[in-house]
Amino acid sequence: MTIKKSGSAEWKGSLKKGKGVVSTESGALKQNPYGFNTRFEGQPGTNPEELIASAHASCFSMALSMMLGEEGIEPDSIKTDATVIMEQDDSGFTITEVQLKTVAKIPGADQATFDSAAQKAKEGCPISKLLNAKISLDAKLES
Repeated sequence: MTIKKSGSAEWKGSLKKGKGVVSTESGALKQNPYGFNTRFEGQPGTNPEELIASAHASCFSMALSMMLGEEGIEPDSIKTDATVIMEQDDSGFTITEVQLKTVAKIPGADQATFDSAAQKAKEGCPISKLLNAKISLDAKLES
């Protein structure tokens, strides 16, 4: 089975003065603003790193629910926070780490089963795998 989902971004202007909008095919995000100021200066709006963080948190939570389900366990709730760490060095900016922090409410679950399911979810979540994914590019210049 192949599933395709899409998002889009439009940018206008220079890096520091320009502005952009980001949207998703589903409409969950529609023309949400982003820019240098939202990415590096803490201004209102979104940025690529927080979008990756929320995607990773949601993917991990679903994967953990699946792994627990395979053990016959149904969680009451799973709350995951993801923090994307981006660092600058001489070659530019690099995302060096994603820190996942999850709290699951599962009456009667034992720690060892939970820990095993959480590890499997971390390794098997498609967003976790994305960090090592093949990336293709089709670039076209219009004049």
